[in-house]
Amino acid sequence: MITGAGSGIGAVVADRLAERGDRLVLLARNDERAAELAERFPGSTAVVADLARPRTLSAVELPERVDSLLHIAGVVELGSVEDLDADTWTHTLAANLVAPAELTRRALPGLRAARGHVVFVNSGSGLNAHARWSAYAASKHGLKALADSLRQEEHGNGVRVTSVYPGRTATPMQEKVHAQEGKAYDPQPWIAPESVATAVLTALDLPRDAEMTDVSMRPGG
Repeated sequence: MITGAGSGIGAVVADRLAERGDRLVLLARNDERAAELAERFPGSTAVVADLARPRTLSAVELPERVDSLLHIAGVVELGSVEDLDADTWTHTLAANLVAPAELTRRALPGLRAARGHVVFVNSGSGLNAHARWSAYAASKHGLKALADSLRQEEHGNGVRVTSVYPGRTATPMQEKVHAQEGKAYDPQPWIAPESVATAVLTALDLPRDAEMTDVSMRPGG
C-alpha cells in the first residue's frame, strides 16, 4: 500500500513495484486522482481518502494482509514561526503525521498477518530543523518518533519499520520549495527520486535476518 504514488518518489516506487508484479493498493486524495492512478497502474486498487483530513481514512477498506505500507506523500509550507498560522500548522501536521499514524493503526492487523514492513519516507528535516521550516520539520520529527515507537512495539509481531531521510530531492515538492524560497529551480544538484526509490526497495527486499531502521541520504558530489 502506497501513499503519494501520483508523483515524485512515490510514483517511481509504484512503477518499480508494478514492473516486478507486486499488487498495489494506492491511496488517492479524490476520485479524479484515483481514476488517474488506476489508469497508470493497471491491475492496482485505488482507494480514496484525504490525508489532510485523517478521519476520512476510516472509510478506507484495507486488505487482510499488507506486505508493505509505504508512507511517501507529504506537504510543505515554509514560513517563519511569526508568519505560520494555526491553519498551516494543522494542515501540515494532519497530512504528514496524524494521517500516517492513523493509516498505520488501521493497517496493523494486515501487517501483523503478513509479517510486513512499514516504510516512512521522512526527510532530512526530520533530523534537523532550519529557519522557516518549523511546521514541516516538526511534522517530520514527529514522524521519526512514530516510527521509532512503532518499531519497538511491533518487533515481536515480526513487523519491520524503516525511516528514510532524503535530503533535497528533485521532485515537484522541491520545485514548490524553491518557489517559496524565491530561488530558481534546477533539479540537477539534487537527489534523483529513483535513488530514494532504490533505498526503499532495498529495505523491503532485505532478508528477514536483518532490518534497516534509519537510512539518511544526501545529494552526492
